[in-house]
Amino acid sequence: MTDETWGHVRAELQKTVGKNNYVNWIEPLEFSSLRNGVATFFVPTNFMGNWVSRNFGEQIIHLLGKNGEAVSRVEFTVPAISSSRKASPSQVPTPANSAEGTKEDSELPGAPLDNRFTFDSFVVGKPNELAHAAAKRVAEGGPVTFNPLFLYGGVGLGKTHLMHAIAHELQSRSPQQNVVYLSAEQFMYRFVQALRERKMMDFKELFRSVDILMVDDVQFIAGKDSTQEEFFHTFNALVDQNKQIIISADRAPGEIKGLEDRIKSRLQCGLVVDLHPTDYELRLGILQQKVVHYRKQYSDLVLANGVLEFLAHRISTNVRVLEGALMRLFAFASLVGKEITLDLAQDCLADILRASDRKITIDEIQRKVSEHYNIRLSEIIGPRRLRTIARPRQIAMYLAKQLTSRSLPEIGRRFGGRDHTTVMHGVKRVEELKMLDNQIAEDLELLRRSLEA
Repeated sequence: MTDETWGHVRAELQKTVGKNNYVNWIEPLEFSSLRNGVATFFVPTNFMGNWVSRNFGEQIIHLLGKNGEAVSRVEFTVPAISSSRKASPSQVPTPANSAEGTKEDSELPGAPLDNRFTFDSFVVGKPNELAHAAAKRVAEGGPVTFNPLFLYGGVGLGKTHLMHAIAHELQSRSPQQNVVYLSAEQFMYRFVQALRERKMMDFKELFRSVDILMVDDVQFIAGKDSTQEEFFHTFNALVDQNKQIIISADRAPGEIKGLEDRIKSRLQCGLVVDLHPTDYELRLGILQQKVVHYRKQYSDLVLANGVLEFLAHRISTNVRVLEGALMRLFAFASLVGKEITLDLAQDCLADILRASDRKITIDEIQRKVSEHYNIRLSEIIGPRRLRTIARPRQIAMYLAKQLTSRSLPEIGRRFGGRDHTTVMHGVKRVEELKMLDNQIAEDLELLRRSLEA
């Protein structure tokens, strides 16, 4: 087989496998020989050879046959003398720029990227503005300013959206960089697979030669000692090379049980950012953006006033549930040919609304407030009138009035048998203070978010 024939095959592969797959997996291949129906190619690493064989081997055989070569099998080998390679090392990208199951050029290794999750589609509000700003800063590339960037928060608050958005932006700005995005479970799976197949050197080479490593849901490696050991060494190797690391989890590093202390310490040495539970304004903004998107598909539907506000108020804990509810509502209205009214929303989404009606209790409020102000629960309901106790007590009363359906007399009884006028005075006082004292206003907001989460 001549180099010209291989050139024709490469040209056809470029059309069918996509630009990124071609640049990262096909272009580095160098034809070596064709003997007894076996075509041999040089590859930079064993990992790349195994990958190309599994994912493109049959396609290469087919195209070689189409170009007049009788090939029954392809083999890939790392050359013993690197100087025999036609391409210089700088021209050979590492395999970290492509992925298992890749369907689109923009997708990265491990977990394919969702094209919906970009910075343009991320709705910014007070609960997530710091996380958004930090993610944008990292996505701009350039010198590493904080390493790692650690994003954490509850389910459906936007961690994965920001991770995907960073990866999309990095690929767009610097396509030559090796960006690896995957979940902690996929990291563990690849590690176990490398151990089983005795290919740990390939594993280490892959993960320690990247420019940006992104690991989602890192809490899943907690308790897995061998995986944590390899993750720790990979982390250190990349930091020592000044390579950017971006991590997400459902809680702060220090709160992940089963995670080694040395890893917790490493994760805390960069910028740790909390995505707070959404507030009403942010949820409404997300719904309004989704409506603009759905209008393209359901252009003839009429959306009555007040529906989005109702959903933003009632579905408060999870953005995914909120978005799913809106999608169901539009689809249902389209199928039955009706206007999207408040009554239709209540009927169509009855199960979601019931599940979202989590009742906040006075006991829960008292416990949260006592923890926040570092006082005993017994003091919240006790008789002492010291300001350091009386003020948190009034705040707890205020939250009980705002977040529960309990009457003033009932709230008073739950606070040590106090009269309803005492509760009324406490609520009024907190309402006045939150307008004058920024610290109290901030405490109230933090407590409310924590209780609604």
